[in-house]
Amino acid sequence: MRQLLLDLNAEKWQTLANFEAGRNAELYQLMRRLASHSTVAPHERFVYLWGRAGAGKTHLLRALAASSRSRYLAADAPQRAWRFEPDIPLYLLDDCEQLPAKSQIAAFNLFNEAREHGAMMIVAGAVPPAVLPVREDLRTRMSWGLIYQVHELSDEEKIAALNQAAQARGLQLSAGVLPYLITHFQRDMRSLSAMLDALDRYSLETQRPITLPLLRSLLQLEEESKT
Repeated sequence: MRQLLLDLNAEKWQTLANFEAGRNAELYQLMRRLASHSTVAPHERFVYLWGRAGAGKTHLLRALAASSRSRYLAADAPQRAWRFEPDIPLYLLDDCEQLPAKSQIAAFNLFNEAREHGAMMIVAGAVPPAVLPVREDLRTRMSWGLIYQVHELSDEEKIAALNQAAQARGLQLSAGVLPYLITHFQRDMRSLSAMLDALDRYSLETQRPITLPLLRSLLQLEEESKT
């Protein structure tokens, strides 16, 4: 059972295919074009994404980072990671509001190199670029291209997406399971999808259908594992 609970925190491969677009359809189509390294307009070479934690910003960046011709940069990436390389046309900077002073200089230089060599940069932050707590010249560069707010899924969209995932796997969920889950567990889709996986395994292990009592039992076990 301990292994079952630990699996709730396991890393799941983040792809564009398992990103639920919701109200982010236009952004999603742009990300697909960038992932295929298709020709993009000059103003599309720089994209800034902002939104609350769990909205899907990191999911999109990690999905694009799967390509060998891209580089994912966390805010605390080592200085050597900020070097521009001609064979890498796509740079992905996450959590930019957390950039330390030294890395802000490195990011500023990387923006300039990317523009000079025709590369692309996608940056994600918690707030719009105009109010980022970074140096002014870096804020200006983060506003060079397109700016998208990444919208969270509504509760109804989350339930629909989870229902679709369950149906694709042949899972039978009793009424009330998903509405209860999204109000009594972490609300981001990554965590909700992990719990759906855990419910599937727990149902098989206990030979019980996926009902509200089963979900409550699993949530209790998950809570107990934290203490």
